Amino acid sequence: MREAPPRHRLVPLGGTMDGPLARGRFGDYGGRYVPESLAEACREVDEAFREAWADPGFRAALVRLLAVHAGRPTPLTPAERMSEALGVRLYLKREDLTHTGSHKINNVLGQALLAVRMGRRRLIAETGAGQHGVATATAAALLGLEATVFMGERDIERQALNVFRMRMLGAEVVPVTTGSRTLKDATSEAMRHWVGATADSHYCVGSVIGPDPYPWMVREFQRVIGEEARGQCAAELRTGVPDYVVACVGGGSNAAGTFAGFADTSARLVGVEAEGGAGAARGRLGVLHGCRSLFLQDGDGQIVQAHSIAAGLDYPGVGPEHAHLRDLGRARYVTVTDEEAAEAAVRLARAEGIVPALESAHALAWVIGAARGGELPAGSTVLMTLSGRGDKDVSTLKELL
Repeated sequence: MREAPPRHRLVPLGGTMDGPLARGRFGDYGGRYVPESLAEACREVDEAFREAWADPGFRAALVRLLAVHAGRPTPLTPAERMSEALGVRLYLKREDLTHTGSHKINNVLGQALLAVRMGRRRLIAETGAGQHGVATATAAALLGLEATVFMGERDIERQALNVFRMRMLGAEVVPVTTGSRTLKDATSEAMRHWVGATADSHYCVGSVIGPDPYPWMVREFQRVIGEEARGQCAAELRTGVPDYVVACVGGGSNAAGTFAGFADTSARLVGVEAEGGAGAARGRLGVLHGCRSLFLQDGDGQIVQAHSIAAGLDYPGVGPEHAHLRDLGRARYVTVTDEEAAEAAVRLARAEGIVPALESAHALAWVIGAARGGELPAGSTVLMTLSGRGDKDVSTLKELL
């Protein structure tokens, strides 16, 4: 493989999290490392997205779908009892209340509309926790498209509810039996499948990973989280901006969308990874799934298997913009364990009547630990993106409780 050169030079748009640098790069990260068989497909997606994103009609159609189908805007919920116990003011951005139950629908509706605009009739997707797969199947059903979702065999076993939902919506779910049988391998299989289907299919990448233009395109579709939250914080908080903005990070799309609304403010940005999948915290420079970023590797530079109780965080790397934000010092990346995440999920359920996805519970676990340990000063305001609801994780939690 090699990095395919773009047809035109990308123009920097200004400040942090505005746009990619030349050649689809974020500092030393990003790019388009794909075989020749996918180079033209990536260029077509790039050009189509740029044209669509500059088209008021496309933007209006997406805004309408996000409102009438996905249920936006999502509320900002004060976690009153948790705040009292922790000594901070915790606010939850409720992406769990979107249609399909997670932030994934924001990106998928945008890419599905783009696929229709490009004349594609089928969506290809990878999924780990199943939420991106459900969102893809939902958008395909809504817009009259076909959907093929690749999912690791291990994730199919632990996310049976979402597999059923995808199939009920009419999607084909393809089990991936190679490697770790989780998200990394599902992504690899989806990309391989796309090689032979570029003429009629759009690869709907679920996170801020993959070859240019996907990392920044997905972030732009998820930017709605941060922009909504910023307006809500301006109305809710005396200072208008929270002291801390916190989100879980696997590939990192919910965090990227949230951070985009606050990157130009004084808020401290914190991305929370799984202890066994800490690409930003402990990864090294490498290339995987079409982009250059930080990945977990062995001494020979081979990608090593990630592990997380949360299937959506079971990825051995992080999106290139997150790697860049880490290098800039604009965002900090930390880790929590499976046990800490499970305990946080139960605590939120019992204190606030909200059952979070295990992915989101990682972010909450860090907030709890940082408040207890004094890292979060008393009285701090903390905005945390609750990226998804926990229905899908009930069977996993039952085994632990």
